Amino acid sequence: MSNVVEKLNDKIGKIVEKQGFDLYHLEYVREGGQNILRVYIDKDTGVALNDCVSVSRLVSEMLDVEDPIAEEYTLEVSSPGVFRTLFTKEHFERYMNTEVAVKLSALVEGKKKLEGVLKGFDGENLTLEVENNKVEVPMSKVSVVTLNPTL
Repeated sequence: MSNVVEKLNDKIGKIVEKQGFDLYHLEYVREGGQNILRVYIDKDTGVALNDCVSVSRLVSEMLDVEDPIAEEYTLEVSSPGVFRTLFTKEHFERYMNTEVAVKLSALVEGKKKLEGVLKGFDGENLTLEVENNKVEVPMSKVSVVTLNPTL
């Protein structure tokens, strides 16, 4: 499924950028027995429903013409939201010193979830400030990192 993302990332990215947005993330997943191509768009001033509809139409037109996905799928275009997931090095760098929630696949300091301020990311480890303490979290133990604006 990652081959689909690799093939489409540049093409969809150009469409999104021409509309004045950033391509935050692109994923092709199988959920509930369906294939889903998800396009997350972002903009400093926010993303409205009409923006998603507009980008969806343009991406859909390109997909109809180029037909890069053999199987049946659903296209979804949305904002990454307030509680957005951080996927890339650029995301971690952009949201440095921001409050995050980290779900873990293994215990770190006796916990399966940590909430704190993102203080560092070197590709292998996250550094969080949790209750005035620095906590190093190996990325190998991280399931998901999301912004946590409610802290």
